[in-house]
Amino acid sequence: MKDESHFISGLVIGTGLLSYLFLVTFQLTEPSPLPSTFQITWTSEYKINGQNLRGFAKTKTGDKLYIVYTFSSEQEKNYYENNSLTGFIYLVQGELSAPIPPAHPYAFSMEKYLLSKGAVGIVEISDWMFVEEKKSIQSFLAKQRHTIKKHIERTFPQWLVAEAQALLIGLQDQVDNELQRAYQKLGITHLFAISGLHVALVSWLFFEGLLRIGIRREIATIVLVIILPIYGVLAGGAPSVWRAVSVVELMLLMRHVKWQLPINDALAISFIGFVLLEPGVIFQIGFQLSYLATSSLIYSGVIFKQTTTTLIRSFFITLVCQLLVYPLLLHHFYEISISSFIANIIFVPLFSFVILPINIVLLVLTFISLPVAKIFFAIYEPLRVWLTEFILYIQQWPFQLWTPGKPSFWLICVAMGSVLVGLYYLEKKHYGKFVAVILLPAFVIHVSPMLFKETKLTFLNVGQGDCTVIELPFRRAVYVIDSGGILRFEQESWKTAESPYEVGRQIVVPFLKGKGIRDIDIFIVTHADADHVEGAEEVLQEINMQEIHVTPGSLDKPVMHDLLIEAKKRRIPVKEKMQGTAWQMGNISFHYLWPRDTHYEGNNDSIVLFVQQGSFRALLTGDLEEAGEHQLIKLYKSQLANITLLKAGHHGSKTSSTEQFVELLQPELTIFSAGLKNRYGHPHEEVMERFFSRNLPTLITGLDGTIEVRVHENIWSVQKEKDLVQ
Repeated sequence: MKDESHFISGLVIGTGLLSYLFLVTFQLTEPSPLPSTFQITWTSEYKINGQNLRGFAKTKTGDKLYIVYTFSSEQEKNYYENNSLTGFIYLVQGELSAPIPPAHPYAFSMEKYLLSKGAVGIVEISDWMFVEEKKSIQSFLAKQRHTIKKHIERTFPQWLVAEAQALLIGLQDQVDNELQRAYQKLGITHLFAISGLHVALVSWLFFEGLLRIGIRREIATIVLVIILPIYGVLAGGAPSVWRAVSVVELMLLMRHVKWQLPINDALAISFIGFVLLEPGVIFQIGFQLSYLATSSLIYSGVIFKQTTTTLIRSFFITLVCQLLVYPLLLHHFYEISISSFIANIIFVPLFSFVILPINIVLLVLTFISLPVAKIFFAIYEPLRVWLTEFILYIQQWPFQLWTPGKPSFWLICVAMGSVLVGLYYLEKKHYGKFVAVILLPAFVIHVSPMLFKETKLTFLNVGQGDCTVIELPFRRAVYVIDSGGILRFEQESWKTAESPYEVGRQIVVPFLKGKGIRDIDIFIVTHADADHVEGAEEVLQEINMQEIHVTPGSLDKPVMHDLLIEAKKRRIPVKEKMQGTAWQMGNISFHYLWPRDTHYEGNNDSIVLFVQQGSFRALLTGDLEEAGEHQLIKLYKSQLANITLLKAGHHGSKTSSTEQFVELLQPELTIFSAGLKNRYGHPHEEVMERFFSRNLPTLITGLDGTIEVRVHENIWSVQKEKDLVQ
């Protein structure tokens, strides 16, 4: 019977995958061109952040679009914050556009996100007009969810709002970034999402409640079958929610008609139903992790039965889940939490059986009697604050994350296979073989990013800013020059985004982690401009650094403030460096050619780095302008003549890359770090003409994406973003 059940599960899942491939091939095609004016109906998937509204809507033809709309006034924003948009029909004007490619292979891909949501493109709305509200069960439930959201904001203490919204209705918009990162480091992020255990607990409480008030078991089952999908919508409809709801529904229905349906078959049927209804969902990380983790629990019953105590069983449950999903976690996030093996044993029961029920009770109390609820809040809030402070404290302990980078596809397959073999040995109590089978592929994954012979200089596409990563052969050292950043201008408070875009956290850190870079030997801040240093604090919070080099006199500039605070907190030395500083690593030499004095005057005091490996010579000039270039010519004329690689100064501004400088260097390749369609017009036409007229090749990060230059002995090559992605 067991073998037959496994065969049925495999058959159902296989059929689901084939159905998915068919649907993707024939249905996820390019949409028809949109007319100048067209109609959209909003779904429940949207967010308001600052002055922007972003989310998904459907056209009359059924195409799903990602909509971007900018509010014209604070009053307009307030209206949509206080009312549910789901089911609202608008007549809109806007153009369909393709998603911008990711900044590098490890950055967020809008194209993949749209595919996972079944959307066909992005539309930025220039004008819209309300038509009518489409009445449906979904829009009604979305309004109730919005009502609960606002009710929580009005009645719960501010400090408890984010937790209550996350646990009760699946909204994580207000979760503090620092706390969210702490949960990630401890491997317990899933506790702030509505999980299968969460749904099972709520179902059990509801079912038992019906029985206690005298409802017959058969009637209670039918009521629960009706209520669960409603709860799924109210809880936000995440893949983990619908997986749990659908499995419970199937089990209840089969039991009601006296059919015995194994839970693994119920899970497989749930899987195929999900894929058939929404093919792109298979690309969603939550969907993958939810079904994989649940499968690990279902098929590891023999292992769990061998445990003698609840604590040991909890450890093995965590162990099995974490092992089976770790290759997938590395594929998506490039790191996993080591402490999660212990943290989950403590925090899963705490959140599931204490914090969640407390939040349910508190929510009910706020509807019944707010004064009584406030008494309970006064007791609960200090305890919850203490728990959060404890979580923030323990997440600071070292060696909690393993960051080997993104493994190749074949290594992912090997790792997954080793886990399956390892679990077999664990089931047979061959613990030595279990450890060996698990650790060997993990060791290969750990060392594989360091097995390269070339020197790599990567010019990251950070928009209108600079960031260069230098990796020496076999990862003997890593140097990062600048970190990108955004110039933030004063604006009205209602326009300020609650979750602002951060170049350091969203571009630089994923690149470093994707490459498996865990330590930066030297972080070089060429000068104190926001587009070079604003992202540094975010990098410092995520990646270990040995020391930081800055140009003399720049430490007192306001833009350096956050970096210096973070460096002091982490006890990282900050050193002022100038002309004359040099070091050697193997056959590769590094020299600071500029500045010469300690009086900081801005761009012309940028740290200029000269790199030489055999005949390969590179000059990285920060934001150096005409005056600084003339000094370099005067001091290093013969050394810089006919150079191999130039990182042009000041993003290609017409105040840099002067005729005399370009004529002397005659670089074999020049790279401009400048944002696509930036407001400054960098690189300037006059500057580009100086290179074109001499037939000197150039690349621009905004156009060509992230650029990697590889040097092996005296041979060098270039790979652009599209090559790197492949």
